[in-house]
Amino acid sequence: MKIATKLADNRQFISLEYFPPKEKSEWPAFFQVVDRLAQLQPLFASVTYGAGGSTQSDSLEIVTRMQQEHGLETMAHLTCVGAESARLTAFLDGLGNAGVANVLALRGDLPKDTPAETLTESPLLYASDLVTFIRRTHPDMGVGVAAYPEAHPEAHNPEFDLGYLKLKLDLGGDFAITQLFFDNRFYFDFVAKAKARGITKPIIPGILPVVSLKVIKRIVSLCGATIPAEFMAKLEEADNQGGAAAVQKVGIDHARQQAEGLLAGGAPGVHLYTLNRAEAILEITDGLL
Repeated sequence: MKIATKLADNRQFISLEYFPPKEKSEWPAFFQVVDRLAQLQPLFASVTYGAGGSTQSDSLEIVTRMQQEHGLETMAHLTCVGAESARLTAFLDGLGNAGVANVLALRGDLPKDTPAETLTESPLLYASDLVTFIRRTHPDMGVGVAAYPEAHPEAHNPEFDLGYLKLKLDLGGDFAITQLFFDNRFYFDFVAKAKARGITKPIIPGILPVVSLKVIKRIVSLCGATIPAEFMAKLEEADNQGGAAAVQKVGIDHARQQAEGLLAGGAPGVHLYTLNRAEAILEITDGLL
C-alpha cells in the first residue's frame, strides 16, 4: 500500500528508519531488532541506501524480507546521482516484484574516488529528476522526498531550498521526511513557511536520538543541523561525568521530549532514525501514542 494512502487517515503515527548492516553475518541480529520494533506497529519502515547505490542489492533484499516476512509496510531509499537509468529501473522493478510500493527519492552523494565525469554523464542530477523518472517509469509507486528544516548545506538560501522541496512535491512526491533537527521550532517554522509557499502535502519530522557525542558531531558537520547550545552542554557534561552511557541517556531523553512536543504541536507523526538500536527506540516511544 502507498504510504500516502495511510497518511490520509490523519492518525498520528511512528515510523522507523534502518540502515543495512555492512556484513551479511550481522543480518540475524539486524532482523532481531526489526522484530522487536515491529511491536510499535510503525506506519512504515524505511531502509537507507549507500552512496552511489553501494548497498543497492542489500537494501532490496532487506526491504523485501521486511515486507514479506515481517509484515511491515516498507520504503526503500533510492539515490540517483551518478546512477544509470537501467540500474534504477532494475531496482524499481525489483521493489515492485517484491510488493514494495514506496520509495524515498534522493539525490545522494557520490562514493569516494568517483570521477567527476561520472556525475556529468548521468541524466539524473537531482532528486527532482528522480521523482520525474519514477513517475514516468513506475507511476504506481509511492514517492517520498527529503526536506531540510535548516536548509540543505548546498542551498543558496532557505527560500531557494524550500522552492526545491515544492518542485519535488509538485512533480509527484507524495510526502516529505525531514532531515534531523534538535530544536522543534525549526520544524514548526519550516512547516509554516512551506504552507505559505503552497505546500499542502505532509511533512514528517525526522528525529535522531543522540547515542554518541563523537558520532553526532560528525553527523551534524555533514548535514548542517544545529545542536542547541544548552543541549550540547548537557551532552558534554554527561560525557565528562558518565561517559557513553550517560550521553545516550541525555540523548534519548531529548529525543523523547522532541517527539512529545512534535505530536502535541500537530505533526502528522514522528519518523525515528533507529540507528538499528531497539532499546533506545523502545524507551523513546514507550507510551508515546
